[in-house]
Amino acid sequence: MGSPVPFLDLNLSPEPPQTTSVATSSTVTTNNTTTFNFLTPKIEPKQEPFDEPAPTQTSHQPENLLFSLSNSTPNFLSNPETAPLSNISSSTNDQNALYSEYFRISELFRSAFAKRLQRYGDVEVLDPASRAIVPGPEEPQPTSETTPTNTSNPDRAFSIVVSRRKPGRSNELVRVTNLGIEDERYFRDVVRRTRMMYNSLRILAIVEEEKRAGPGNGRRARGDLRAAAMMRDRGLWLNRDKRIVGAIPGIEIGDLFFFRMELCVVGLHGQVQAGIDYLPASQSSNGESVATSIIVSGGYEDDQDAGDSIIYTGHGGQDKSSRQCMHQKLEGGNLALERSMHYGIELRVIRGIKNENRVSNKVYVYDGLYKIHDCWFDVGKSGFGVYKYRLLRIDGQPEMGSSIMRFAESLRTRPLNARPVGYLTLDISMKKEKVPVFLYNDIDSDHDPMYYDYLVNTVFPPYAFSHGSNGSGCECVSGCTEGCFCAMKNGGDFAYDLNGLLLRGKPLIFECGNFCQCPPTCRNRVSQHGLRNRLEIFRSRETGWGVRSLDLIQAGAFICEYTGVVLTREQAQVFTMNGDTLIYPNCFSERWAEWGDLSQIFAEYVRPSYPSIPPLDFAMDVSRMRNVACYMSHSSSPNVLVQYVLYDHNNLMFPHLMLFALENIPPMRELSIDYGVADEWTGKLSICN
Repeated sequence: MGSPVPFLDLNLSPEPPQTTSVATSSTVTTNNTTTFNFLTPKIEPKQEPFDEPAPTQTSHQPENLLFSLSNSTPNFLSNPETAPLSNISSSTNDQNALYSEYFRISELFRSAFAKRLQRYGDVEVLDPASRAIVPGPEEPQPTSETTPTNTSNPDRAFSIVVSRRKPGRSNELVRVTNLGIEDERYFRDVVRRTRMMYNSLRILAIVEEEKRAGPGNGRRARGDLRAAAMMRDRGLWLNRDKRIVGAIPGIEIGDLFFFRMELCVVGLHGQVQAGIDYLPASQSSNGESVATSIIVSGGYEDDQDAGDSIIYTGHGGQDKSSRQCMHQKLEGGNLALERSMHYGIELRVIRGIKNENRVSNKVYVYDGLYKIHDCWFDVGKSGFGVYKYRLLRIDGQPEMGSSIMRFAESLRTRPLNARPVGYLTLDISMKKEKVPVFLYNDIDSDHDPMYYDYLVNTVFPPYAFSHGSNGSGCECVSGCTEGCFCAMKNGGDFAYDLNGLLLRGKPLIFECGNFCQCPPTCRNRVSQHGLRNRLEIFRSRETGWGVRSLDLIQAGAFICEYTGVVLTREQAQVFTMNGDTLIYPNCFSERWAEWGDLSQIFAEYVRPSYPSIPPLDFAMDVSRMRNVACYMSHSSSPNVLVQYVLYDHNNLMFPHLMLFALENIPPMRELSIDYGVADEWTGKLSICN
C-alpha cells in the first residue's frame, strides 16, 4: 500500500511479559500466584456528539401502531422506559439465545428448500428477496388514538410485519456526473419528498409519544429515530443500492438538516454517529478502503476549521469523554482518508453547527466537496499521536451554507455593518409586524414595494362575519385539550403539535377564535401570532422581487399570512378591467396534501377530506395594500404551502390564506409558492409579483 507516514508502526501491540501463566482478559497469574493487572484504556471510535442520548429498550406496552417498530429495530430505536438488565437471569438469556439460534436455522432451511416445500402445498414460504410489507390480522383497538393514519375508518387498526433481514449498504462506488436540467429537477424532487415524509413522520411520532406518556414527562421523544426506522423498514432510504462518491443528486450545497438520522435517510452520510463514512477494505473490489464523507463539528481539540481549509483529526484513541488516551492507528476511517488522498477522491463535508432551536441544539449543513492534500502523524494537544489531514475546498462551487448562516446572523444583529449599501428601509411594515421586514435592492433604483400600504391581516367584507357565525367556541380556560369543541371541529385532533408545527395538511383548519375562552397561548392559535421570522424583500434579477428569511425556518412552521382585500367575483371583474393586481385563492395548488402524506408508509392511508371546504369564489386585491407574502415567487417545486384557516368567523367561503414551510429553509434561501395554473378569469398566472 505504501503508507506515507515515516513513523513507528503503532498498529503493533507491545509484547506482554514472558511468563508461564495463563492469561485471562486483563489479568495475568504467574507460578508464584502473583497477579498483575494491566490497565488497558477502553478505546472508543471517533464519534460526533449524538443529537440526544439514545433511549434504551422498553417493556412491551400497548402503543400507537403508527410508530410500533419491528423486533429488527436496533436498541436505540426502541422506547426508553426499560427494565434493568440486571433483573434478567442468565438462564433466560441462554434460553433466548437457544430460541434465536433455532429460529435462524429454521429460516435458513425454509429459504433453502422453499420450492420443494411449496410443492407439497402444506407450507407457505415467503419470497426471501421480496422484503414485502405483509398485512397482519386485524384487531380492534380500544381508542381512535391507536390508528391516526387510518383516516377512512379511525376505529379499526391494522398491523404490519416487516422482514427481519434488511439489506446492507451497497459495495459499489459510483460517481454521478453530467446530469441534465430535467434530471436535476427529478432528483431534487425525490429528495424533497423524502425529506418531507421524514419530517412529517418525525412530528407525528413525537405527538403520539406525548399522547402515550403525557407532555412534560422529563424525556424528549425521539421522533427522528422512529421516523428513520419506519422509512428504512419500507425501503425508503435513498442511495442504499450504491455508494456515491462526490455530490449526491438532489442535494444542494447549503441544505440544512436537524438530525443525523436525516443524513442517513437521504444518503449524504451513512454513519449514525461516526464522523467518517467510508467503504471498508473488506468490501472493496480492490481491497482498499475509500472515504466518502466526513462531519466537522468543531468539538475535537486538534481539529482546525478555517472554512475553505480544514485540519481534520483522525479517529481512535479516545475514551468516552472524548479525551485522547492513546495513540491513533492507521486503520478504519483513518486508513480510508489516507487512501482517498492517494487516489485523489473528493469528500463530502457536512458541518455541525450549534444552533439553539425548538428541535435540537445543533444543525448540520452540507458545505460541498473537499480534497485531502496532506496527511501526517503528529503529537496532539493531549500528548498522544494523532493522524491529521489537510482538506481544501474544490473551486467553482456555490458559497458554503455555514458561511451564509454566519452572514445571516450578522444581518440580524448589525445589518448596516454587514451591508452598508442597498437597504431601502429596515422595516417596511412600519412596526406593524412583531419583527422588522427588511427591503433591500442593490441592483437598480426600483422602490416599488415602498408605495403600498402594509396590510397585516386580510380585509373581509362585513357579511363574511355574519354568515355562518353561531357564536360557539370552546370552554377551555387554561388551554385546549384533546376532545374539546375546537378539536372536534377539526375531526377530533388538533392540527398542530405543542411546538406549533403543522402535523398534517387539511382542506381547512379551525383555530380557536373570538368566541373561545382559551388564552392567546392556546396551541390551537398558531397562525394568529403573526410573523415570527425576520424576512427580507429583495430585488432579484431572476424573479423581480423575492422574499428570503434571515432565520432558519423549520419544516411545518408557520411563516405568515397572505393578505389582501377580499373581492367578490363581480367586484373582481371590475377591478380587472382597471388593471389592478388580483390574487385568486382557488388557483393555489393543493400543496397542503403533500405535508403529512403517508401513502408510501401505509397502503390504507387516505388524504384528509374533513373539514371540507366549498370551491372558493373570491379574489384578493393587492394593488394598494399588501404584505411581505405578496412578493414570494412562483415555483413548481415550492418550499412554502398555502393552508386555509378560519378563526375570526365561521364562513367557509372566506378562509385565511396561511403559509407554512414545506421543508427546512436555510437562512437567505428564497421562499416560493406554487401559485397554480393559468386562471380562468384572466388567462394569467395568479401571481402579483
